[in-house]
Amino acid sequence: MAKSLDFAQLYQRLDEADARLSRPLDTNAERALLEQRARDVARKVEHEHVEELSVLGFTLGEERYAVKVNDVEMVLTAKRLAPLSGAPRHVLGAAVVRSRIVPVLDLRHLLGRAGRSASDLTGIVAVSVGEERFALAVEHVEGQLDLPKSSLGPPPPGPYLHVGADQRAVLDLPRLLEQAAREGQ
Repeated sequence: MAKSLDFAQLYQRLDEADARLSRPLDTNAERALLEQRARDVARKVEHEHVEELSVLGFTLGEERYAVKVNDVEMVLTAKRLAPLSGAPRHVLGAAVVRSRIVPVLDLRHLLGRAGRSASDLTGIVAVSVGEERFALAVEHVEGQLDLPKSSLGPPPPGPYLHVGADQRAVLDLPRLLEQAAREGQ
């Protein structure tokens, strides 16, 4: 059986609470309250500021990779890929990016990953390193991600800057380009 409410007692408690809240604070109590509120706000601001690395995420097979957003010029579909006869094995072809012809690299080959076929590569991520322009063939472009810098670990051996907590490897494009140049000789 439900307990009945004593509305008279509830109204009395509300009146008492209203009376306590209506009393003005003395100067010292008011100052202490304002200082505590300021500390609480400052603590919230400190916790909310998280440094992040903005990247463009993509996949190759079951592995997840990323490049810094600042290095990305454009994302295209792989339908824009034109084959290049006689090109090194790690160069899948060429694509036109902002009126320039750029080589499209096969990351699977450069990173030593097994690849199924070129038809699995559905996207092209055009990037720049200084004056150099090239593109990376990828299976799926996930879009822009903001990775907390505190979650980034040291890179494994190879052309990597970081590895995120989600096991996403952020590529070091200058080192990747050096590796591609060595393999092209």
